[in-house]
Amino acid sequence: RICQLAFLGQITTRAGIHLSGSIDTAGNSFDSYPNGAAAVFGPDAIPSAGFWQIVAFVGALELGVMKDSANGAAPGEFVGDFRNGAIDFGWDSFDDETKLAKRAIELNNGRAAMMGILGLMVHEQLGGSVPIVGEL
Repeated sequence: RICQLAFLGQITTRAGIHLSGSIDTAGNSFDSYPNGAAAVFGPDAIPSAGFWQIVAFVGALELGVMKDSANGAAPGEFVGDFRNGAIDFGWDSFDDETKLAKRAIELNNGRAAMMGILGLMVHEQLGGSVPIVGEL
């Protein structure tokens, strides 16, 4: 799921779609920072304090919120099925064959997203132009 979000984020920001408003109290806008890895590692990167705030937030979510044993699910029932009660598509009403098929689909989509973001990262480091994404 992380790779799926990373891929969509990369495509979205490269298309010129950014959040409106300021990213900090100094008045820097979201689109004033570069796209891709340059936003974290380049000379015009986000401040390191902002980077560590993101890391701390993701860590807090991983440790405190996104647990696979939430809402009465047996620990290890299905890793990645957070069952937080916010969205229920009727998982418990599916038969075992349907659950297995949906898990396979989710794993395949995750694998495709891993290859997609890896390809974008490699092309970004190589430089040049990618047909859909454009100049990297």
